[in-house]
Amino acid sequence: MKWSESFFPTLKEKPSIAESQTHILSLRAGLLKMLSSGIYSYLPLGFKVLKKIENIVREEMVNIGAQEVLLPALQPLDLWIKTKRDVELGPTMIRFIDRRNRPLVLGPTHEEVITDLVKDFISSYKQLPLILFQIQTKFRDEPRPRFGLVRSCEFIMKDAYSFDKDEKGLDESYEKFKQAYFKIFKRCGLDPFMLKADPGVMGGKESAEFLIESEDGEDKVLKCQSCQIFKKISEDRICENCSKEMIEVNALEIGHIFKLGVKYSEILGAYFLDEKGERNPIIMGCYGIGVSRLISAVIAQNKDEDGIIWPKEVSPFDIEIICLDTSNPVLNEVSLSLYKKLKEKNLDVLLDDRPLSAGVKLKDALLIGVPILLIIGRTYLEEKKIEIEIRRTRKKIKVCVDESLDKILKIRKDILK
Repeated sequence: MKWSESFFPTLKEKPSIAESQTHILSLRAGLLKMLSSGIYSYLPLGFKVLKKIENIVREEMVNIGAQEVLLPALQPLDLWIKTKRDVELGPTMIRFIDRRNRPLVLGPTHEEVITDLVKDFISSYKQLPLILFQIQTKFRDEPRPRFGLVRSCEFIMKDAYSFDKDEKGLDESYEKFKQAYFKIFKRCGLDPFMLKADPGVMGGKESAEFLIESEDGEDKVLKCQSCQIFKKISEDRICENCSKEMIEVNALEIGHIFKLGVKYSEILGAYFLDEKGERNPIIMGCYGIGVSRLISAVIAQNKDEDGIIWPKEVSPFDIEIICLDTSNPVLNEVSLSLYKKLKEKNLDVLLDDRPLSAGVKLKDALLIGVPILLIIGRTYLEEKKIEIEIRRTRKKIKVCVDESLDKILKIRKDILK
């Protein structure tokens, strides 16, 4: 893709609405545009990152046997009244009456809806276990939207639901998700940790949350700087491994898993017949990941003073070529030739061919954070070499243009390890 033909509106200055460094970079790099408080548009770069994250989540869900569905965002209020969660969520839930005088809500989550679906199709233990998931927009009237996608009124979430015949099955499903979540977050370039949590309005007997250390985090946890162990604030402040005093840090929740048990199945009538022909409520689990929030989480743990440093699997592009002087036909020709060769290798390449100064282009390249930068300018004119810069380490390598393709592919392969 050529930058001159793209819609990548970067900003030089810090936006006045931004509340944190992560939020600033999301807006300056042209990932997002705020429409209103807590409501954002995804611009092309941000949307590419979002889709990369979605694909990672989807792959790992399929790997544990989950099947994808898409549930309606519009939900009858009656379902929520049955579980009494309409009262628990209160004004956070967006409610309205349609022209048929039906009370509806914009779905903040989908436990009621998925249980209502499954109860009409699952009737025997032979149909269990079952895992369903979706990636869908949720709506919550947040009292205090903040930090961009960290807490917004409209957000994209992966929610999955397990259905088992007994507690042993639920334990196995829960463990599957636990391992899958660590894989997802690691692939996204995150360093997560897990803590036991309060099930809250979701209900159930057990839950755990996945977090990262982040300045944007709304939770406070204890961290041992020596052992890198995290604990809840309510626990003892001495590390059990090294006996050193732990410090308070901010943490951002990126995922949550719940053992729901029979809370929803009993109320909404999701029953099955077991091996003895006896009628039992389906044992359920619920597993959420804030997909859009992961964009902010990734930036929080992958940035420097110059901009974003995208991890390999979520970067909007594999490689960026920067032609420092588009008025020079020699540099243009070399840039275009390399661009075509890399695209022939099925790489997603961004060519900065804008008629702007070298300084502006280099700053934009560091800001948007593509992992490998190919700089074509004075070094080529003087030495017939291009510069390969690794965004994360800022290490630069000069190579002859004839050798550049093999060298680029080798560097990319090393980065992907």
